[in-house]
Amino acid sequence: MATTNVAVPEPAPTASTRVTLPIAGMTCASCTSRIERALEQHSGVSDAAVNLMLENATVTFDPTVTSADSLVDVIRSAGYESELPGSGRTAIAEQEAQDRAREEEFRELRTKSGVSFALALAAMLLSMPLMVAGEHAAHGPVADPFMRWAMQWLTPGVRAVVPWLYTVPAAVLSWLLFGMTVVVMAWAGRHFYVRAWAAFRHHAADMNTLIALGTGAAFLYSVVATVAPEFFTSRGLQPDVYYEAVIFIIALILAGNALEARAKRETSTALRALADLQPKRARVVRNDRVLDVPVEQVLPGDIVAVRPGERVPVDGEVVSGASAVDESMLTGESIPVEKTAGDTVIGGTINRTGAFRFRATTLGETSVLARIVKLMRDAQGSRAPIQQLADRISAVFVPIVLQIAILTFAVWYVAADAAPFVRAVAASVAVLIIACPCAMGLAVPTAVMVATGRAAQLGVLIKGGEALQRAGSITTVVLDKTGTVTEGRPTVTDLTALDFEEAELLRLTASLESSSEHPLADAIVRRATEQQLRPVAPESFKSVTGRGAFGIVEGRGIAAGNDALMADWGIDVTPLRAEADALAGRARTPVYVAVDGRLVGLLGIADPIRDTSPAAIAQLRAQGLEIMLLTGDNARTAHAVARQTGIDRVVADVRPEGKVGAIQALQAEGHVVAMVGDGINDAPALAQADVGIAIGSGTDIALEAADVALMRGDLGGVSDAIALSRRTMRTMKQNLFWAFIYNVVGIPLAAGVLYPAFGILLSPILASAAMAFSSVSVVGNSLRLRGAVLRPGRTRPRNIAARARRLPDALVAETA
Repeated sequence: MATTNVAVPEPAPTASTRVTLPIAGMTCASCTSRIERALEQHSGVSDAAVNLMLENATVTFDPTVTSADSLVDVIRSAGYESELPGSGRTAIAEQEAQDRAREEEFRELRTKSGVSFALALAAMLLSMPLMVAGEHAAHGPVADPFMRWAMQWLTPGVRAVVPWLYTVPAAVLSWLLFGMTVVVMAWAGRHFYVRAWAAFRHHAADMNTLIALGTGAAFLYSVVATVAPEFFTSRGLQPDVYYEAVIFIIALILAGNALEARAKRETSTALRALADLQPKRARVVRNDRVLDVPVEQVLPGDIVAVRPGERVPVDGEVVSGASAVDESMLTGESIPVEKTAGDTVIGGTINRTGAFRFRATTLGETSVLARIVKLMRDAQGSRAPIQQLADRISAVFVPIVLQIAILTFAVWYVAADAAPFVRAVAASVAVLIIACPCAMGLAVPTAVMVATGRAAQLGVLIKGGEALQRAGSITTVVLDKTGTVTEGRPTVTDLTALDFEEAELLRLTASLESSSEHPLADAIVRRATEQQLRPVAPESFKSVTGRGAFGIVEGRGIAAGNDALMADWGIDVTPLRAEADALAGRARTPVYVAVDGRLVGLLGIADPIRDTSPAAIAQLRAQGLEIMLLTGDNARTAHAVARQTGIDRVVADVRPEGKVGAIQALQAEGHVVAMVGDGINDAPALAQADVGIAIGSGTDIALEAADVALMRGDLGGVSDAIALSRRTMRTMKQNLFWAFIYNVVGIPLAAGVLYPAFGILLSPILASAAMAFSSVSVVGNSLRLRGAVLRPGRTRPRNIAARARRLPDALVAETA
């Protein structure tokens, strides 16, 4: 499309600064709530959003009041680790560092959980002789349901295989179990206790608090039974130990954390694939020598050599040679693009045939690939409004669970039919262990991360969780015509002159329009150039938005535009009115031309409808959406385009302020409006709409004003964005529902609510397994979005990368 990019204006000075700070040590939604409260209460901070998935905080603050260093201190004072973000690192480098950290975390958790499981199984075998002895001594069943089940099914086999185990003194077995438990708690589970203590010192509680209290209570109970068994026997109680439960709990929680870490890693598949497109080295020509250097050492202006089969290392402009470059990872188009001197190349694309050299231009964080990665990282780190519900619950969740655990202990201690103290400890520990604020903290961020990554696969860049959520509520889609429904590359198809030479008419009009950036003006200038006419620069030029342009060319007054512009100049268009209406009826835009106040001709300009527009609009209608065509073009042309594409409602002949008014009128009627456009005159309407959607090949200003950017000029991306948003919202609600229901059902079950009627108790070991499963299930449910095929007949994309032949700077502009 031959729309002209315009420079993005410098942002107005602002008192606010935004910084993203990495945070280590967060484990659940209670952590994020505590850090957010601490940051928002800090002087000078206007907004703080903490992301559990990305392990960072995005903070907006007044630099005249506070600083990034002070914000780091606030996070540290809340009991977490933080530091200033690394300077000079691109978004690609940051993503690679995060991927390495997650891989290392997964491997560490996998190792610790594997060793802990092995020790847990050994502890269970060592505990069985103790349990058998305790059962006989107490003349009653073992209190822990899991161990009771294990004894029932495993005791005969264990006795047959290792009969000597049942001859080992109970004290020896207890001390062996004590040693194994200390090893697991001090090594594998150490971070639970360290973080719980840090939270306690800061007068707070989180998931680590629950784990530490639960396992700590069971461990201390067992230590007393090991060191001073007479304390229990003197009171008619059997000195049972729960070491195997402590080890099993830690092992299961670590296993859940490992699976969760692995699932989290999968949510970044799209970003990881984007980062992997960046080559690590480049072949640079310096002093007539070709040097193989790290891509970070390439300088602006360096000449880079590329051979067949190699990836283009950085963005640049071809200076010699020719080739066909595969840009499918950016454009989605399978046919390689021919490149010759003067053409641009993008880092990460693949040189298929031929060799060429190019001059490096945009590097590092300003490169196309780095800007896409940064946009996606920012989007994935943003918050969806639905997250507020989980945040409010998480803020009070842990204190409520602690109170329930205390109440559970008291009720069991008073009302238990046997071994009240033992059962009170077991039930309260189960309550502490099964409660899981992690699932609530992960419910929304995981869905946002996976959905934005999937959107990039589909050629859609969504600028944050809020836009993602709003898109699902859209009821009306408003489409601009030129460059949105149509190709945006108009061509002159008809020319009529009244007592004027056609070639001279075209040359004068092209001279006037050479100072315009409008697509219709570009069509006129191209037609003149094709006929080897030589436009000259106008002596003066004035553009009238929504009407046309006028100026002085070679001392003659030239006006070119619609009938409204002619009326402004008092020019009668009656001689050409019928022909203009006929052109409009064929979806061609009529442009009247006047010279020195006299009507001299008419141009017909056709902007072909995109091949994909009718099908895309039909799909939007199938989604139950109302479609409106909103254009500054004349009504006859607009209605002709609407008829050919299946649009029922048309508003034409509107200026930019009229487009805003039309959007406001729809919103006043209760519609949730998406505006789709690509031009400068669309920017105000894009900003006014509930969701602004910009065509990726449009102007920078339109893209800056939008919430969603379509990386190709295919309206099917609008359907994809809306369908993905709706599906993502369903996933978020499912995640929150199961996270809430899990605790609503699990905590009473762990407390023993079913025991009076059914005699059912939940083992602390099974409680820990359930806790681990809850977080993994939420992340796993979100990962289902990766395979979403949204449009009928659409296959999975050939690549992960966002799809844009050229990415204007505004795609990475921050949005309010």
